[in-house]
Amino acid sequence: MKLLKLIITITIVITLIQACTPAPPQHLDNICSIFKEYPNWYWAAKKTQKKWGVPISTQMAIIHQESRFNGTAKPPRQRVLWVIPWKRPTSAVGYSQALRSTWDNYKKRTHNGGANRNDFADASDFIGWYSNRLHKKAGVKLWDSYHLYLAYHEGGGGYIRGTYKHKAWLLHVAKKVQSRAYRYHLQLNKCKNKIKKTWWAVF
Repeated sequence: MKLLKLIITITIVITLIQACTPAPPQHLDNICSIFKEYPNWYWAAKKTQKKWGVPISTQMAIIHQESRFNGTAKPPRQRVLWVIPWKRPTSAVGYSQALRSTWDNYKKRTHNGGANRNDFADASDFIGWYSNRLHKKAGVKLWDSYHLYLAYHEGGGGYIRGTYKHKAWLLHVAKKVQSRAYRYHLQLNKCKNKIKKTWWAVF
């Protein structure tokens, strides 16, 4: 009976910890600093890399671009007459800025009904899953952060149709993601063996 109570207590504590969305890291330009602050993020991203084939550095560069590591990020509200707050332009929420419909499809396809867009591990897994779908549908290489981000933004169909070609701003953003992914990759090579394992780390 005591063991059962202990298990229930531990489960509740873990659930509460996972439910709390941490503040964005203090130093967004250094992946080693990010993982030093949140080592469990590294183990979650590493699991995604092993499962779906998307490099940790690419995952992190996409999350940086989409939400600046803010788990509660949402698109700014539109305004009526430039003053009155109105609806948000999309249903995007969380680290990956996944749309509600795409997220629901992810939960259904991966049988992960409890996945939350505000949870880093779930967002990382979503990016891996979605990127893998883009790879299969549009032939985008998982290590090609430039084209992968273009497809991530436009969707597989849009990427195949080349909708990004007439969006100079998006091409510029994709270049920034590519540059950051490369910088994160170089940084991570210097510190990945020093990232501590936490008791809640995902393997």
